[in-house]
Amino acid sequence: MAEISPDVLSRPDGTMGRDTAGQENQNSRTSGENQRMTSSNNDFAFSLYKELVLKNPDKNIVFSPFSISTALAVLSLGARSKTLEEILEGLKFNFSKASEADIHQDFGHLLHMLSQPGDQVQISTGSAMFVEKRLQMLTEFKEKARAFYQAEASMTDFQQPHEAVKLINDYVRKQTQGKIKDLISDLDKDALMVLVNYIYFKGKWKFPFDPRDTFESEFHLDKDRSVKVPMMNIENLTTPYFRDEELSCTVVELKYTGNASALFILPDQGRMQQVEASLQPETLRKWRDSLRHRKIDELSLPKFSISTDYSLQDILPQLGIRKVFSTQADLSGITGSKDLRVSQVVHKAVLDVAEKGTEAAAATGVKWIPCCAKYISVSVRFNRPFLMFVSEANTQMTLFLAKISNPKYG
Repeated sequence: MAEISPDVLSRPDGTMGRDTAGQENQNSRTSGENQRMTSSNNDFAFSLYKELVLKNPDKNIVFSPFSISTALAVLSLGARSKTLEEILEGLKFNFSKASEADIHQDFGHLLHMLSQPGDQVQISTGSAMFVEKRLQMLTEFKEKARAFYQAEASMTDFQQPHEAVKLINDYVRKQTQGKIKDLISDLDKDALMVLVNYIYFKGKWKFPFDPRDTFESEFHLDKDRSVKVPMMNIENLTTPYFRDEELSCTVVELKYTGNASALFILPDQGRMQQVEASLQPETLRKWRDSLRHRKIDELSLPKFSISTDYSLQDILPQLGIRKVFSTQADLSGITGSKDLRVSQVVHKAVLDVAEKGTEAAAATGVKWIPCCAKYISVSVRFNRPFLMFVSEANTQMTLFLAKISNPKYG
């Protein structure tokens, strides 16, 4: 969630500066365009992950890079000049390979693909704008937000902050199946707009764990400390596997029924920082390309539920997104006025992993206020800190990225 501050109320000047958004023929997108979007999203995900690790060492981390990038992309529709460049470059888009229009069309196509109903995996994502009833938004901004991101505007009385907070939180709670209960805790009395993006995922393991095989076991926080956690267990599992000797880690993919999977990265003892430093789209691509089916004698994975919330206005500037938080911000594409800036970005995420499958949700908001081969038998025990990627199979888009440092404490 991000807050934007105006010094004066907007006064639309009628200037647009860009072509009116139109719906792209969804069937005309190529796999190369999908890969471009996925690669940028993964690059942004790893850059943000590394900053979160610096600020939260040895703590659980879970966030939805897709949710955050989508919220910032909606915001970029109203950004101009250097403010716009910083947002899109911070999201790792290469202007030599894609124009601004291409970027929004790619987002629109991806959202369209993710919104297709599935029998097995539930993926729900969307955006909404809660706008102060006094604020006059430019028609072009509203039309593009609706055309590309299906983001609708709801007129809200921010002069009644408690009611406005309840309205926004109720909306997010409903859209995330109750997983995100309180995205925002308060609103400044001068708040003008809140932009919310949410994502909800629920998948059942293709090969579920038997609850009768779950047992208490030690999870090693480091070489000196450990905690007791419920450890799920499955035997004689054939699943994609890769041993990365170069980075000293083991990679296992567990598939959900339907078009989604979870990739688990288990660094050797003491090698987590080495693996984290190597995280980039090429590394993830190498892991996926190197996966081969292996018979795993025994796979142990902790059962856990973790949640996090982050104030990203202190972290995004490290990725080059600075002007939007300053008095030099140019968000005139929203209202026609340059007197808007972002003052707060809040992201909350929840990740549950259990015997039947995974349930995850995340929400990002923006607030505006003044100013088959031969099988090799192995055993894999996730009994020390590990990484987890939840991805949609067709696009390989990373929906959630998590670091499980201590599964006992959410």
